[in-house]
Amino acid sequence: MNRRPGQRAPRPSTGPGPAVRLKVSLLLPPVLTAAAVLAAGPAAVAADGAPTVKLPVMNAVLADDADCTGPSTAKATALPWEHQSLELPRAARISQGAGVKVGVVDTGVSAQAPTLAGRVEAVGDGGYDCVGHGTFVAGLIAAAPAEGVAFQGVAPRATIVAVRATTPHGTPSPSAVATGIRAAVDAGARVVEVSAAFDTKSSALRDAVSHAAKRDALIVAAAVPDPPKSAPEDTPAPRDYWPAAYPGVLSVLDLDVQGVRKDDAPLPVHADLAAPGDGVVGVGPRGGGHFVGSGPSLAAGYTAGAAALVRSAFPGLSADQVARRLISTAYPDYVPRLDAYAAVASVADGGTKEAGATTGAHDQAVRMPDHTLRERATRTAVLVAAAGLSLVLLVGWAAVAVPRGRARGWRPPRR
Repeated sequence: MNRRPGQRAPRPSTGPGPAVRLKVSLLLPPVLTAAAVLAAGPAAVAADGAPTVKLPVMNAVLADDADCTGPSTAKATALPWEHQSLELPRAARISQGAGVKVGVVDTGVSAQAPTLAGRVEAVGDGGYDCVGHGTFVAGLIAAAPAEGVAFQGVAPRATIVAVRATTPHGTPSPSAVATGIRAAVDAGARVVEVSAAFDTKSSALRDAVSHAAKRDALIVAAAVPDPPKSAPEDTPAPRDYWPAAYPGVLSVLDLDVQGVRKDDAPLPVHADLAAPGDGVVGVGPRGGGHFVGSGPSLAAGYTAGAAALVRSAFPGLSADQVARRLISTAYPDYVPRLDAYAAVASVADGGTKEAGATTGAHDQAVRMPDHTLRERATRTAVLVAAAGLSLVLLVGWAAVAVPRGRARGWRPPRR
């Protein structure tokens, strides 16, 4: 049966409760394995084997009496780990998002951000960003290259449609996000990134998602809320969050440099994709410096950028086909891991997998027990080792048997 990304399918229970860590890094490519040895602290970035650069932290919400986020004086000059993980340098040779508008429904996007200058179309007051979070997300999507800096957006030739769906200090509401989705779609956005994740349904949000679907706009949303400043005492049980849980929305989880999530991080019931989102580099609302940020909203930003690459490279694909292509070309795992390069380089089917060939948000169980993953890795290692040993034995036997056989003219030995 064909399913749109986000449509539910019943799944059996696959693991214990919330204390289990989500791991999706067992079979990742060597570049990520090498990057995993780098340490990434809460205010640091490990990049391409270079010394760690200390960067200020980008917050999603500011206190009511806090000043707006100022410029950063630090710059990340080495290639960020997330660029290596997504293979962005290779993807850029094929597509850079030209001709695609990406809506960012967040705290706004600052028109003063140097690497976004000239490519921000503000809706209402969307061009003002006190917090800086929306600008950070927009930079992940579309920041232009800057001299002496390796960081740039996934789709640096895309245009950002900036919509503020929060209070000036960053608190979102379902009605404001719903209005923001509609505004971004009506302004021509073919991809819409939504940073907020609410724990209750909203008819306004549901109708906004339907409006986007009718206009063939792909909504990419954080599968769970961004982490609060103070960790909760108890890890919440997996649950649905909206708009990510609505059918047709591409929901995204965040991963760190090691391909895992924090033990106390909230989990959804299901997720479509996982992408870099913990300890990632981004731009601020003003100045040329960089910040470091964490949260599923940032993973949604990277995924929205990848969607822009696909929509630019394959303009004939529908929003549903773009979502299917992102999922079907992802690294296979319990939650498929975004691969921006494969999404634009694959020519297998133009993004239209047959029924059952894709793994979508609500076809995938999010949790798997750690011991199950370790056993899987161990079995794989044993099988590989056994195959290698068998090959060595076969070569050794041939080295002895072949000369003897030739000497006898391949006749059987005398008894």
